Amino acid sequence: MNETTELAPAVRSILDAARRREPTVEEPLDVDARSVSHALSGAVDEGYRPVVAEVKPTSPTADGRRDDDAVALARSMVAGGAAALSVLTEPDHFGGAVDDLRRIREAVSVPVLRKDFLLREAQLDAVAADAVLLIARFLGDDLEPMIAAARERGFQPLVEVHDRDELARALSAGANLVGVNNRDLARLEVDLGTFERLAPAVPADVTLIAESGIGSAADADRMLAAGADGLLVGSAIMDGDVEANTRAVTGA
Repeated sequence: MNETTELAPAVRSILDAARRREPTVEEPLDVDARSVSHALSGAVDEGYRPVVAEVKPTSPTADGRRDDDAVALARSMVAGGAAALSVLTEPDHFGGAVDDLRRIREAVSVPVLRKDFLLREAQLDAVAADAVLLIARFLGDDLEPMIAAARERGFQPLVEVHDRDELARALSAGANLVGVNNRDLARLEVDLGTFERLAPAVPADVTLIAESGIGSAADADRMLAAGADGLLVGSAIMDGDVEANTRAVTGA
């Protein structure tokens, strides 16, 4: 990781907590993963927008906290047409838990992404998931070995990028599942144009997911028109009736 990269104080706090978090497992996982790419394309084939709905109790950029049972939330999202799920497992800033992901993955048939801030290989082994988030900016030179370590365990690594340099590093490291985060990590501002600027540089054989700032069906269609194969949607779904909100974005 490049320590000189400008980051918002909230993001630095998240990273500090991630560094302190020690793995609690002894052996590497061996996961039989459900395909995120196939799930997204399957949603399109059925006439739905390909949405990865996010179980996110809270976040540094959200007001309040949602304490509904995680499995109930996940089932509502799937009932609303979500092609896949993202589950926060970061406990200190997002209210997540690895046990929530474990229970959700047992309860649904769609792929489940583990969303956390993973900095060391051993942190991959906290819980089985179908995919894991790897943030290019945070991993720096460790990105390629973390991708390899994730794949050795059967995970599909979703590599998150924010600019052209990070995208180039992700593609060079062999990423074939890439997420473009529309939220700037320095000012925490959202700009859907970020995805639109980066998408043309992504090869056609890479599954591309637009992340952050998708608050409506119109936003979703804008990202799909720009080349998104999938849409990661959190706050717009979690704020209110989860199943109805999911349907509003997926069109199910």
